[in-house]
Amino acid sequence: MILARLDDDKAQDVVFIDLKGKSAIADGLVVASGRSHRHVGAMADHLLRALKDEGYGKVRVEGLPACDWVLIDTGDVIIHLFRPEVRTFYNIEKIWAVDSAHRTQAAGQVV
Repeated sequence: MILARLDDDKAQDVVFIDLKGKSAIADGLVVASGRSHRHVGAMADHLLRALKDEGYGKVRVEGLPACDWVLIDTGDVIIHLFRPEVRTFYNIEKIWAVDSAHRTQAAGQVV
């Protein structure tokens, strides 16, 4: 559902990192970019509405006022939405991509 919503919202460079058995914080990590502050904010808003409709009412959100980097923690999946230059600066995928077997392109994953 998360990846489908991001696809509908034209998210760019969507990556899913499988953390099952690798980290206690979540089963998966989604990283995506938006074209602007407004695009990142709209993607976050749409995703939060979809999560609420699916019964995930207790998600935690950080970064909405600025919309440079919005973090949404569903408990099982952590979603990072970035503006491209902020994503490049923090390079969060590198932190988790210890081994290429843990990182897969989102197109082949269902969340």
